[in-house]
Amino acid sequence: MPENEFTPQLPLDFDSSNIGAPVDEFEGTDGPCFEDHGEFEIPINPLRSVSMEDRDAYIKLSLVNGIGPRTLASLVDYFGSASDVLTASQAQLGKVKRIGPKLATLVRDASRSDLLEKVYEHCAANQVQIVVPGDQFFPRLLAEIDDPPLMLFIRGKLEKRDAIAIGMVGTRHCTHYGRTMAERFAKGLAMRGITVISGLARGIDGICHESTLSVGGRTIAVLGSSVTDIYPPEHDELADRIACNGALISETHPFAKPKAGVFPQRNRIISGLSLGVLVVEAADRSGSLITARHAGEQGRDVFAIPGPVTSRMSKGCHQLIRDGATLVCDAEEILEHLGPLVEGVDISEGVKIKHPAELQLNEIEQQVLQAIDSEPMDIDAVVRSSGLPIPRVLSTISVLEMRGLIKRPSGRSVCRI
Repeated sequence: MPENEFTPQLPLDFDSSNIGAPVDEFEGTDGPCFEDHGEFEIPINPLRSVSMEDRDAYIKLSLVNGIGPRTLASLVDYFGSASDVLTASQAQLGKVKRIGPKLATLVRDASRSDLLEKVYEHCAANQVQIVVPGDQFFPRLLAEIDDPPLMLFIRGKLEKRDAIAIGMVGTRHCTHYGRTMAERFAKGLAMRGITVISGLARGIDGICHESTLSVGGRTIAVLGSSVTDIYPPEHDELADRIACNGALISETHPFAKPKAGVFPQRNRIISGLSLGVLVVEAADRSGSLITARHAGEQGRDVFAIPGPVTSRMSKGCHQLIRDGATLVCDAEEILEHLGPLVEGVDISEGVKIKHPAELQLNEIEQQVLQAIDSEPMDIDAVVRSSGLPIPRVLSTISVLEMRGLIKRPSGRSVCRI
């Protein structure tokens, strides 16, 4: 199996309703329908950018129950803009593929609805930001997946360094071993400057968030519910702390009634925001396997922690490892496995990270690395730029080369990879 090609197999009778709340607690919804992921006869890609003049109309359509990324893209492709979609007649809407009478009626109702104004008012009162594709704070990695969210509600703040993130997921019914591993890996990643992303669920998710915060790290919680209606309710105080040291993210608007189906669906956002996903502890029918599947489909790395062979709660992890996931024993192994970033990330003034493994460098190594360009440059120029003694620079260059962070095009020149 080629590297990074990962396709975990889920049981045919897999039941995803064990994620988040029980099914009967969330009957019905006023929020978006997430069933819009089938193939079109003529595929239309989701919108990757929304103009400012079309923003309100776009968000208004995004609030319609039954419209997903490709349906909205089809409507905009047919009519030319989201604003024109809202002014179209029911008969005109019916000419668009997959727009039946019911959905056409909902679109017409949306054009007269005051839901958008209520959402704006609620978000302003609760310090919630709305971002759509193309906005400055809409995560680039998430915008590139096949089914990106139509919009995101963000409580807290996303930072540039959050582009270096690992998703951590696992069972709600964790063992003592699972708890220990979640704490160990979350703290290890956070202390190396990695943002930890999880789903704020009971069990492994909550432990990962708590452990990250305990060492001063950044963490992002991706919710199936609204960012102002925390589920489970006992994590309300934890959510407040996450908002102060990271962000709460959801594609569900504040007045939607969440249902069980959105909890598996939100997992694609956890993996979409991450460079890789780590499954800490999972049974063979765990919902965490959904996140692993999304990660594989999105081209993300999938990691799994092995557990006792006699433990039912580790069977899912062992299955993932058999399917090609990378077995890891500590946070350092995750950083070593990850490849170079598509674009550099500024983590502090004067420090740009181009490979996650650079986060493990000491001060001297980082100083020499930052003095090296992507284009070949003479070693004497590196010495001058770093301000360090020649012997120290030469020995550090050897270390950086062994770690695969730089290369030597010739005997006297070096460049970053």
